[in-house]
Amino acid sequence: MIFSAPILAPASDLVTGRTNMFGTPGNLIDMPTAEMAPEGQLTTTISAYGSGSDITTRTTLSFQVLPRLSASFRYSAVSGILSVAGSPNFTTLHDRSFDINYRLFHESTYLPALSIGMRDFIGTGVYGAEYIVATKSLLDDKLRFSGGIGWGRLGSYGSFGSTGTRPTTRLGTGGVPTYNQWFRGDVAAFGGVSWHATDKLTFSAEYSSDGYDREVSRSVLDRKSPWNFGATYKVSEALRFGAYSLYGSEFGVNLSLSLNTREPAVKGGAEGAPLPVAPRPKGAADLGWSTDTTRTTNVKASLSQLLAREGIILHAIALEPRRAHVQIRNTRYDMRAQAVGRTARALTRTLPASVETFTITQMIEGQPTSSVTMSRSDLERLENAPATEILAASTFQDGAETNQGITPMDDAFPRFEYDIAPYLRFSVFDPENPVRYAAGIRAKGEYHFAPGWVASGSVSQKVIGNLDNISLPGPSGLARVRSNVAFYNQSDEPMIDYLTVAKYGRPAKNFYSRLTVGYLERMYAGASAELLWKPVDSRLALGAEVNYVLPRDYDQQFGIRTRATNTGVIPEWNGHVSAYYDIGYGFHTQVDAGRYLAGDWGATVSLDRVFANGWSIGAYATKTDVSSATFGEGSFDKGIRIVIPFSWGTGSPTLQKSETVLKSLSRDGGARLEVDGRLYDKVKDTHRPTMAKTWGKFWR
Repeated sequence: MIFSAPILAPASDLVTGRTNMFGTPGNLIDMPTAEMAPEGQLTTTISAYGSGSDITTRTTLSFQVLPRLSASFRYSAVSGILSVAGSPNFTTLHDRSFDINYRLFHESTYLPALSIGMRDFIGTGVYGAEYIVATKSLLDDKLRFSGGIGWGRLGSYGSFGSTGTRPTTRLGTGGVPTYNQWFRGDVAAFGGVSWHATDKLTFSAEYSSDGYDREVSRSVLDRKSPWNFGATYKVSEALRFGAYSLYGSEFGVNLSLSLNTREPAVKGGAEGAPLPVAPRPKGAADLGWSTDTTRTTNVKASLSQLLAREGIILHAIALEPRRAHVQIRNTRYDMRAQAVGRTARALTRTLPASVETFTITQMIEGQPTSSVTMSRSDLERLENAPATEILAASTFQDGAETNQGITPMDDAFPRFEYDIAPYLRFSVFDPENPVRYAAGIRAKGEYHFAPGWVASGSVSQKVIGNLDNISLPGPSGLARVRSNVAFYNQSDEPMIDYLTVAKYGRPAKNFYSRLTVGYLERMYAGASAELLWKPVDSRLALGAEVNYVLPRDYDQQFGIRTRATNTGVIPEWNGHVSAYYDIGYGFHTQVDAGRYLAGDWGATVSLDRVFANGWSIGAYATKTDVSSATFGEGSFDKGIRIVIPFSWGTGSPTLQKSETVLKSLSRDGGARLEVDGRLYDKVKDTHRPTMAKTWGKFWR
């Protein structure tokens, strides 16, 4: 009993910032554990092992979706295992794979944590495996022991049983869930231990149940031993290195870069402090000011100047003795509650004491979205209280209901806005060249010439890049609507990214509309019409979009080319009906169903984890009536999308953000028009469900 106290230490949460050679969270080497990364952790791991020309690399993006759930996407160059047609030789397989790991039970004082997971469950199955694994910490979490059973690759060495016949893996086009293999076939045991020698240095040893059968049979790997050993070193929370002795014959290394999407890169924020609420003197009740033109003019001028200092434009205003209604254009704050809060503070400092009720309406593309109404007395009383209290005291209303009797400021229309900045466009996962890119300079402009009317355009000039070297895939039964994208990257002349006129409207309460005509995107011109139903306090939205398209010339200037391609004719019409839902806990889902650019019919399902700071990481998949064989490599369209708010990295509020989509090569099945200004993304951030999540910024 003397040693029971340090051994049976309180349960650990088994969180780790380390990743293994497969790029998934864990302190072992090849084998999985029940450890998890911190929630919101996004880690890129680059691993390599082998010798001579037989080097296998794995680049993995892992995301801790929930405290119990991690997901990973991997791009591997597996040396020397892909058959060469008509030849006895083998070449490198460039493979994409997805992993998932879910913790069933957390660790307790006496029982280990238990997880269930799958490797490469969508794809060629070259790394296909399933497992159940337990992890227990001992000696104040200095030691962590893991042990489990595996199927597939993890059941290929030292198997002790079987759970049925596992179909043979074929290295085909991939992209289809390998559900007929899951938890089937030979079963083997694996295990390992990690020792945290210091805060920075960790040693590990494991017994591997992966026989590397395919690599051994093709003399890519000489697997002499099931034992692997390694050491990892933490340079910082963001950077780690690892070195490993593998299979008794190989040496491997990895490097991981991590960030946590839930935590700001700049602690505390770098924006200036807001002005305090100005309390009214007692007994002030002058009501005659509202009929005094000089006083009302001065009030508008003072308010406009004060808001401009905050990056907020006073768009319109209506003043009454006891009420004030302002419409604002927010040019700075990605947390919309912060814009409303700073506007409310400015109102307390500029409006006469008789005004008790404030209504603040946010304007998007010349149209009112949501109106927030609050009392001045509540602002004075609750300034130092939690933000949730002023939220409870405020009411949200559709901006279309409050739009009567308000007068736009003289500078509301017309107005011109522009931006000049560098751009980077890239393509990943091309087997011939995993990363291709194009970089240059881009100029954008918008001319708002009437309420809801916007003329906009973007011109870019490529400076450097190799996107034009992408090879066209073989012919299929579909028109080339996206697979000829390389032709659109060949021009060295200035290119018109888009040049459009759009009309945004509010046809009725809860409804939004958009009509866009012109050069809609790099590859298509035409017209796009959209209608969205989105109540201001609802987590559900419904929409419909119809598009008429004309294929643009490859030089992306003013010409239009024929619809006929060498694999079919591009249809004139496409469109979708859509449903959007905020599930809660930061999860947003979207379902689109309809006709795609190539004329195929089907649906797209998307799921995104959206954090309060603006980060968003999600995945989508599209399945249409196009067969996997017709679609080509990947079997169907799918991808990962990441939105990074610039404010996260700079600490200063800004509406700018970076949007990245990681997907397979451009294919024609499931392709959609990339028209700018779709309504749901325009309005949702100003509505109550989203603003409530960031309401803590109201007083910031």
